[in-house]
Amino acid sequence: MNISQSSLFRSPPLLIYIYIYIYIYIYIERERERERERRRRRNMLVATTTISHEAEKQNDCNQVDEHQKDVDAGALFVLKSKGSWVHCGYHLTTSIVAPPLLSLPFAFTFLGWTAGILFLVIAAVVTFYNYNLISLVLEHHANQGRRMLRFRDMARDILGPPWGRFLVGPIQFALCFCVVVACILLGGQCMKTIYLLSNPNGSMKLYEFIVVFGCFMLILAQMPSFHSLRHINLVSLILCLAYSACAIAGSIYIGYSSKGPKKDYSIKGNTESRIFGAFNAMSIIATAYGNGIVPEIQATLAPPVKGKMFKGLCICYAVIIVTFFGAAISGYWAFGNQAEGLILTNFMDSNGKPLVPKWFIYMTNIFTIAQLAAVGVVYLQPTNEVLEQAFSDPKSPEFSQRNVVPRLILRSLSTAIGTVIAAMLPFFGDINSLIGAFGLMPLDFILPPVFFNLTFRPSKKTPIFWLNVSIAVVFSIVGAIAAVAAVRQIVLDAKTYQLFANL
Repeated sequence: MNISQSSLFRSPPLLIYIYIYIYIYIYIERERERERERRRRRNMLVATTTISHEAEKQNDCNQVDEHQKDVDAGALFVLKSKGSWVHCGYHLTTSIVAPPLLSLPFAFTFLGWTAGILFLVIAAVVTFYNYNLISLVLEHHANQGRRMLRFRDMARDILGPPWGRFLVGPIQFALCFCVVVACILLGGQCMKTIYLLSNPNGSMKLYEFIVVFGCFMLILAQMPSFHSLRHINLVSLILCLAYSACAIAGSIYIGYSSKGPKKDYSIKGNTESRIFGAFNAMSIIATAYGNGIVPEIQATLAPPVKGKMFKGLCICYAVIIVTFFGAAISGYWAFGNQAEGLILTNFMDSNGKPLVPKWFIYMTNIFTIAQLAAVGVVYLQPTNEVLEQAFSDPKSPEFSQRNVVPRLILRSLSTAIGTVIAAMLPFFGDINSLIGAFGLMPLDFILPPVFFNLTFRPSKKTPIFWLNVSIAVVFSIVGAIAAVAAVRQIVLDAKTYQLFANL
């Protein structure tokens, strides 16, 4: 035994082999352990990532499910969030670029060249800025998981529940329904113009044309959602460019012809009339730029909404620059202080004789009538949303009998009521000026900067805080004086008021 052990330990090569074997064995085992650890960590990472993705998907699904459970039928069926920024541009253009732009030369008669163009530019800049403020506030709350779909939702969450329920909500509802009535009235007046031009001795009354146009509106009112109007509003965008081009071309044609009136750009009336006229003109221009449904339009955007509203506004204001400034400047240049409330009226002389070819007047009025229908349907959406919220069941399918029957009845009823009001009150333009002063001024000029300051709370040392405060204060004053001017105009015209008048 001793001999064997001594021979074993006296054999250096064998010991070296044993040591090398042990070292290699330990090294291999360590590498295997490291590889197993790397695989384990890799598998854990993959599993963690998968679980995270599944959790995010489940969370999104839960949020959607929760939203679907909490949302009312008005938001679910009318304010579907499926649109793109291009569709948003169509909706914005239809809601702003409408036939009231043909009244801009008339507003210039109270302001003159300098003040008229200056306020036209100021109103464009302020409304573009304010609509972007609304969009930023809506995006901010959407990122926090509280997406607001309506103007009254913004007022409720930012100012408090009473503001949304008792002030902003009713103002917006009244404003939008008044726009619907005004569209029906103006559509009937344009139809009557075509009728009298083709048949000067015709006996049809204005209210009959209003009823015809109201029936056309009643059909379009059955479009199920705001998003479903995207193709109609694309056509509307083309139509507003078309009749604006006709108004510009007709004004230039008459301005250069010997048939046109003598150009006089002086402001008529005494000092009192000029002052009230100037504020009334500001109200007309502000109304032309007015919208009142920016949150509802942004609600039609598919999430994420970041940046989409700005692109839509760029489309809209590109059209505004062409149409508003073109119609205002050309119309006032051609007719001066004789520009009528609707510039198309100046295309015929005091005896009803056309100053441009008849086919041109037909074409311009047809374009106007078609776009008025689209504008009216857009401003019906807040009414439709309120009716759906009150009478539809969000748990039933959108096109189930439970929801279709009340939708058909109530939308037809609301359109019929608007048609009756338009037929009864053909002098509604004066009342509409008052509604514009009380409605559009708060919604489009005063509340947006207030919402922004209360949401983001910029420092009082920053320019944006005081810019927003200045906009709110200045347009509050302008709105108050414009409301007084509108009431004054109603009193002056009261002697001509008559129900179902054939104006």
